[in-house]
Amino acid sequence: MTDAVVIGAGPAGLMAADVLAQAGLSVTIADAMPSVGRKFLMAGKSGLNLTKAEPIDAFLAAYGQLPPVMHHVVADFGPQQVMAWAEGLGQPVFTGSTGRVFPKAMKASPLLRAWMARLDGLGVTLNTRWRWTGWDGDTVGFETPDGKVTQHPAVTILAMGGASWARLGSDGRWARYMGDVVAPFAPANMGFVVDWSGHMTPHLGRPVKSVALYAGDQATRGEFVISKRGVEGGGIYMVSRAVREGATLHIDLLPDWSLDRVRAALDKPRGKASLSNHLRKVLRLDPTRLALLAEFGRPYPDDLAPLVKALPVSHQGPRPMDEAISTAGGVRFDALTDDLMLRDRPGVFCAGEMLDWEAPTGGYLITGCLATGRWAGRAAAEYAKSHAISVSASLSDQP
Repeated sequence: MTDAVVIGAGPAGLMAADVLAQAGLSVTIADAMPSVGRKFLMAGKSGLNLTKAEPIDAFLAAYGQLPPVMHHVVADFGPQQVMAWAEGLGQPVFTGSTGRVFPKAMKASPLLRAWMARLDGLGVTLNTRWRWTGWDGDTVGFETPDGKVTQHPAVTILAMGGASWARLGSDGRWARYMGDVVAPFAPANMGFVVDWSGHMTPHLGRPVKSVALYAGDQATRGEFVISKRGVEGGGIYMVSRAVREGATLHIDLLPDWSLDRVRAALDKPRGKASLSNHLRKVLRLDPTRLALLAEFGRPYPDDLAPLVKALPVSHQGPRPMDEAISTAGGVRFDALTDDLMLRDRPGVFCAGEMLDWEAPTGGYLITGCLATGRWAGRAAAEYAKSHAISVSASLSDQP
């Protein structure tokens, strides 16, 4: 019999398995997909952003409102610890100009291979195409290529992801077995649908740079992309929570200019120039930003400067949840102890995206998954060992 079963082979599950195995427990990983870390690999396709090198207070602030336990979890395994962990797997890292941290190899596959090799060396058993089917009492059930299989571990860690990118394994199907402890899923780090007018056709697919984005109490400097379906990309993702919750998305087309400077530029004599040429000349806006100003600003008001500094984006809501990079919602923290153990199922712990938290891209999401996996793994190892000791003691007391 295995001591611990980890369900889900993404970053959170693999980290939990690593910690459990290093604590001396026999560990079995079960994953519904044919191979491990599929979403992790996809995230690293254009460069695996592991974390962001910044002071821990600033790092935590990027997560917005979090339950107190998550602050402890991430602070205990923040940017410095993530970098040391990657280098401990033989994957040196570097910090980019924006503070984002990447493996020097850039892709996720070398790191994942090194990680799986370490887990194999620790004796961890990996079972793919094992889909969790809930509990039967204290027994954990799976559908497998060989039929139904049950396990009865001392501890179980659930790390099955959220409900986006179902083709990579995060389909949220596990929620049906969890009862009433799951908050509804919602898209996070997603784009927004815009029904563009015809004049935007030449700009589809183009990046929008040198802007700032605002929504509610969220703000960021970053670029985004005008896609055929709307607006998407890192800058949009950083403010997507506030927009999803009803705040208006604004673009500052000239974030390095004050409102007075914009007004002064617009007050310059126009002469015979068209308004479009006048705006291009005095504001130094590229064609893409000029097109956005026309798309969302017309008919132009007499005082155009405030619109340049805070252009409201009309949209039709977020893209579908399965297209989102991650999801909000999941297992509520009031259903968990501070060890991330389910209150009504002693010995069962939760980690990763299936918990009810969210974080922007830029290293925060992956760090949070690694940190919760480590936290749950340590707590589960302590629980398993104390449970084994208590059982042994009770047996020795019998006549």
